[in-house]
Amino acid sequence: MSAIAARLEERTISAQQMLNAAETSPDGLYILRSGRLENRQSSGWHGVSLLPGAAINLEALILEQSLQKEFVTLSECQFWYVSAARFRELLGNYPEITQFFSQQLAEAVKSLSSQLQFEQERQIILRPYLVSKARRGVIGKSRYAVRLRSQIKQSTEHREPVLIFGEPGLEKDNLAALIHFSSPFRREPIIQVECSKLQASGAELFGRGGGKPGLIEALGQGTLILNNLQEASPDLMDAIARLITAGEFVPVSRPGEPLAAAKTSQARAIVVAARKVPGIEISADNLIKVPPLRVRKADLGDYVNYFISLICRDRNLEKIRIAPEALRRLQAYDFPNNLRELQSLIERAIIQLEGASELTEAIIWPSQSRKKQFRWNLLNAYPELRRFLRSSWWPDRLNYGFTLTTFALVVAILFLGPQARSQNLP
Repeated sequence: MSAIAARLEERTISAQQMLNAAETSPDGLYILRSGRLENRQSSGWHGVSLLPGAAINLEALILEQSLQKEFVTLSECQFWYVSAARFRELLGNYPEITQFFSQQLAEAVKSLSSQLQFEQERQIILRPYLVSKARRGVIGKSRYAVRLRSQIKQSTEHREPVLIFGEPGLEKDNLAALIHFSSPFRREPIIQVECSKLQASGAELFGRGGGKPGLIEALGQGTLILNNLQEASPDLMDAIARLITAGEFVPVSRPGEPLAAAKTSQARAIVVAARKVPGIEISADNLIKVPPLRVRKADLGDYVNYFISLICRDRNLEKIRIAPEALRRLQAYDFPNNLRELQSLIERAIIQLEGASELTEAIIWPSQSRKKQFRWNLLNAYPELRRFLRSSWWPDRLNYGFTLTTFALVVAILFLGPQARSQNLP
């Protein structure tokens, strides 16, 4: 090391300067004395800050490889510097330098191998439950859509548990994915667990004591979506409530084994349910109630156009438009299964379109159209009747003019007329 120290020279580099570009040969060895420095992978911009004393370009110089990282100064940095030619000369004159750094590299490779093995085991555990992306954002401009976007944005700013509840078919799990992928922890994994399929013991969720880790431990700082929590086994509810409220879980022990120690969960929990779940205490600020489609009539047109674009793109079709009367007919329907039913209805209508460029009411509601073929519309058959019903005679003048006068006249005749039974008509 004294041989290296004798050849060190001081070098100062200003902020926002790149030491070496990726995929190039290093110009020398840099040792950080002071300042803020960051390395960035050539495949992305996920930076890692370096501390004073960090050796830069060392591995590439010893192995005679090109650089795989870019080093950028975040502030003015001071370095000790040895040029690449002098460093190679030192390696030739002092073989113990190579031996010393080779031991360090061997330890680093061993540590990296251990981390890689753990990551492979983690991926095997999480793979069946991984959510790759959010399917879509919140569509629409109504006050319900604006409020929903605001609640999702607010939920991305913290790591507290969130409860998303509402009627079936509202894609509540997609909203949970939106929260994760819009948060600073978007690079961490996100998994979705169907609570109705969990074992009563919860072993796949909490793991085994002294054995295979569960989903929570493998998830790390990722996000756990508990879908349809109301369908979970009653035996699991206390353990899930502890996980959500206290952030702790206990691995499952086999019969005859001592109880495992409690562990702290680093994962964030997002609960998806049809309604509020008894026993699960979540702050009122973290409750998101998803409004049903029947109260979001103003957003229906946006959803219809979105589903039309999505389905046409998947089927390589030209963009189709929807007739105004068909949209009004959709807005008059309540959609018990909400977005799921709307998407299925639009997809079925496009399949039955057979080359036409417009979705009409007859295509969207064929059964209703056939029923209407056997109806006789009096208003269309007799326009005078339509004009009468739209006039001031119906119903005000009819009630307060003719009906009132006729009623008063009949009452007067009955009052002034003969009152004897013999004079009444038989």
